[in-house]
Amino acid sequence: MRLLLQQRPDGREAPRFVQLMLQPDLLGGWTLVRETGQIGGRSSVRREQFMDRDSAFAALEHARDQQLKRGFQLMFAQGAEAPSE
Repeated sequence: MRLLLQQRPDGREAPRFVQLMLQPDLLGGWTLVRETGQIGGRSSVRREQFMDRDSAFAALEHARDQQLKRGFQLMFAQGAEAPSE
């Protein structure tokens, strides 16, 4: 599953983005990958490990909701179970 959120451009600098990806790992757990940065610029990546899909999905939804409160907009959602706003 993959979500891309982006701030509205304000004309002064490139908009910021947040990409959230939920991926199964090789040991039966799940990884939440968060990439944040400025479009066309530097970005940073953080990974969180979870033992089960439900807790990973809850963390993804929580991260998405936090970014929506900060003014980001959902630009792209990919995956069979893409969460709704």
